[in-house]
Amino acid sequence: MSVILGIFGLAVGSFLNVCIDRLPQGWSLISPPSHCDSCQRRLAVWDLVPVLSYIWLRGKCRYCSATVSIRLPAVELFTGLVFAYIGHRYGLSLQGLSLLIYSSILIVVFFVDLERGLILDRVVYPGMALALVFPFFLPEPGVLGSLLGGALAFLLVLVIYLGSRGGMGGGDVKLAGFIGLATGFPLVLVALVLSFISGGLMASFLLLTRRRERKDAIPFGPFLSGTALVMLFWGTSLLEWYLSLFR
Repeated sequence: MSVILGIFGLAVGSFLNVCIDRLPQGWSLISPPSHCDSCQRRLAVWDLVPVLSYIWLRGKCRYCSATVSIRLPAVELFTGLVFAYIGHRYGLSLQGLSLLIYSSILIVVFFVDLERGLILDRVVYPGMALALVFPFFLPEPGVLGSLLGGALAFLLVLVIYLGSRGGMGGGDVKLAGFIGLATGFPLVLVALVLSFISGGLMASFLLLTRRRERKDAIPFGPFLSGTALVMLFWGTSLLEWYLSLFR
């Protein structure tokens, strides 16, 4: 099952790249068909084989030799690995399905915010809707844990957003609400702590190396979505390990 889902994940990763490229522009995900952004030539089927086409063509367009972003095979490969892991651990189960969907949403959020500084409602809101439904059919985090996690994360980040005076975007607040619904309480607290720690460390590094100035905005969505992925897969184990330190 892990191999089948891994191959399927490579194809899903190719679709996620389309979402990352087109959703911020408000473009259709269907039309026009995949094409080179430089020469506008429509890509053939053999140009669109996940990861392999990039390697075979050495990261360049077949028709005009324009450089193709490394992000494309990276998203495909990462999605394939995530799907393979879910297939190995959860198989064909409702919990596995929920994680496939949550992971896909978080991958899109990660790269859109990283590249464009945007967290799109059209991505987060459907995720919230699904995260309100799945807990009715899954033992963890359960309906109460999911609602509590969503409300708590939304309110905590909302307070930070209001106090930051532009240092954080409203999209981060909605994303935190989605993550809280998906991971539930208390795992969402760990996710938030890890995201603030990792975000703070990265911001410090960028400032010390002078790659960013204090006035420059640093997207927070990648840290939220990245730590959310970690918590969805290993959150319970991490929390139990942390609590064991105090026993």
